[in-house]
Amino acid sequence: MTFSFLNPLYTAVSWIIVQFHSLYSNIFDPDGGWAWGLAIASMVVVIRICLIPLFVKQIKATRAMQAIQPKMKAIQERYKNDRQRQSEEMMKLYKEAGTNPFSSCLPILVQAPFFTALYGVLAKVAKGQDIGVIHGDLLVSAGKAHIFGAPLSATFLGSDELNVKIVTAVMIILMSLSQFITQRQLMTKNVDLTVKTPFMQQQKMLMYVFPIMFAVMGINFPVGVLVYWLTTNVWSMGQQLIVIHNNPTPGSKAFQERQARLKKAGRLNPDGSEIKGALWGLLPPSKAAISAAAATSASAVVEESVQARRQQPRKQTKAQRQHGGQPAAGLTKEAQAEPEDAVPAETGGAKPAAAQEGTAKPGAKPGAVRQQGTRQQPKRGGGQRPKKKS
Repeated sequence: MTFSFLNPLYTAVSWIIVQFHSLYSNIFDPDGGWAWGLAIASMVVVIRICLIPLFVKQIKATRAMQAIQPKMKAIQERYKNDRQRQSEEMMKLYKEAGTNPFSSCLPILVQAPFFTALYGVLAKVAKGQDIGVIHGDLLVSAGKAHIFGAPLSATFLGSDELNVKIVTAVMIILMSLSQFITQRQLMTKNVDLTVKTPFMQQQKMLMYVFPIMFAVMGINFPVGVLVYWLTTNVWSMGQQLIVIHNNPTPGSKAFQERQARLKKAGRLNPDGSEIKGALWGLLPPSKAAISAAAATSASAVVEESVQARRQQPRKQTKAQRQHGGQPAAGLTKEAQAEPEDAVPAETGGAKPAAAQEGTAKPGAKPGAVRQQGTRQQPKRGGGQRPKKKS
C-alpha cells in the first residue's frame, strides 16, 4: 500500500537503504538477508540519531507533566461542573509549565511517516514493482533476500510456510517484549515516588497496552518492518537506560542510586549537585577539581555556622523587657546588665530572708507582714471616711 503524496519519502527511505546495502555488500552476500536486514537497521539508527533532540524534549515533557499532576487534579475538582473553564485553566497550566500531553508522543509521531514509507517500499518489493531508487537489479536482489529463511516482504498471516511463521512469531515476541521492558524500566526506576497522581496509573496501563497493541499489529507486518520496529525498540531501551543512569528524575529510585554513586566517588556537593568534569561533564572530574569543590563547600559551611552564631539573640534583663528592650532610665549599668534570676554571691544561691519571709510594713501590727509579690487588699468598713469640704 503506497500513497502518492509520500513519494518523496519513499525515495528518501529507499535511497538510505540502498546506500547502506552497498556498504554491507562488501562484507555479506549482496542478495542475502544480512546485507538488506542490516541496511534497514542502519536506517533506523540514522533516524533515531536525528530524533535525539525530540527524545530529550520528550523526557522533559514527561517530567513536567508528572510535576503538574497535583495542580491538574485540583483544577478538575474545582471546575468539575464547568468543562469550558476547566479546559481554559488546563491550557493555561500547560503553557506555564511549557508542556502538553502530546509532547511525550513526539518521537513516535515523527517516526510514523518513515514507518509508513518503509511499509510501502517492502510492499512494492514483494510485488516486484519499482519504488523510489529500488529498481532493476536492486529490486531482484531485494526480492531474493531472506532473514533466517523468511523473505523481507513475508508476513505471519500472509505466508503458509512454517519457517516463515516461526521467524515472524519470534520477532513479534521480541518486539513486544522490548517495548514492555522499556516502559517498565521507566516506571520502576525513573518516576518520582513521592508524587502519587493519576498520571502514574496511566503510565502503568500503557506499559501493558503498547506491547499488546504491537503484538496484534505485528501479525500483518512484513519481516522488514519487524526488523525496523525491533531495532527502534532496542535503541529506545538502551537510550533510556543511559538517560536514567546519568540524568534520572529527582525523587526516583534511580536518582537515589545515582546520588549514592556520586557520594561514594566523592563527586557530590553538600547541596546535592554533581561535581562535573571537562567536556560538558562527559569526562570524570580531576582530583584537583574535587578537592577545590570540597574546600569551597567546607568554607561555605564554616561561614554559615559563623553567621548562625552571630544571629543568636542576647538575653535581656527584666528591666529591659518591661521597657520594650530599652535600658530603663536611672538604672546603673550593673543593674541593667544583671539578669532577672541573679542572686548575691554571698548567699550561696539563696534569696534574701526579706524576700522569703516578707517585709514588715511601717505602722503595721506586730507579726503582720506583706508577702513579696502579693497585693494588700483594702479593708472594708470600720474606717472613718474623710469629711467633705464645705
